[in-house]
Amino acid sequence: MIGGVSWSTLGDLTLRHLYLAGLPLLIGLVLSVPLGWLAARVRWLGPPLIAGTGLMYTIPSLALFILLPLVLGTQVLSDVNVLVAMVIYTVALLTRSVADGFASVPAPVRQAATAMGYGELRRVGAVDLPLAIPVIAAGLRVAAVSNVSIVSIAALIGVSQLGQLFTDGFNRNAMGPILVGIVACVALAVALDALIVLGAKLLTPWSRRRVPA
Repeated sequence: MIGGVSWSTLGDLTLRHLYLAGLPLLIGLVLSVPLGWLAARVRWLGPPLIAGTGLMYTIPSLALFILLPLVLGTQVLSDVNVLVAMVIYTVALLTRSVADGFASVPAPVRQAATAMGYGELRRVGAVDLPLAIPVIAAGLRVAAVSNVSIVSIAALIGVSQLGQLFTDGFNRNAMGPILVGIVACVALAVALDALIVLGAKLLTPWSRRRVPA
């Protein structure tokens, strides 16, 4: 027991929170890569695409959680509502980062790959995307922290996760569950951030090589 919260309850809520924040992060990344590539590749499409996806982040999360069941035909307490909402926010944050990542690839590198016989799609997958990983990872870290924070608001509509500790603490006028919820959310955000940093390093081994003096 910690702060009036049992360890089993804390573990269950943390896993739920990780699921609701982490899965949309992966789905949003998959959706953002082609959108970001289009924004970087097609000059006239870039500004409206980035602006349009960015505007999605301005939608109030509580309003989106309430409106999505009407649009999707799901129950108010369905996890699908939260997952879809978090995918929308993830895409809103990541599309610009992915576009910036592709734009950061030096033109001579792309030209050299093309000269070596790489087609457009092959070059994007084998050259452009790997070189864009550091920039994309930076955006992914911001999205991860944002997701962990926004998911907690879903407790206001009854979706179980770490945000439930906040509502429980307020309802009982008890600071224990609130403090435990805050610490758990911060710890989860830090863990996801560290995982993304580690993944980026593993996917870009050349960035760890030291240039001889």
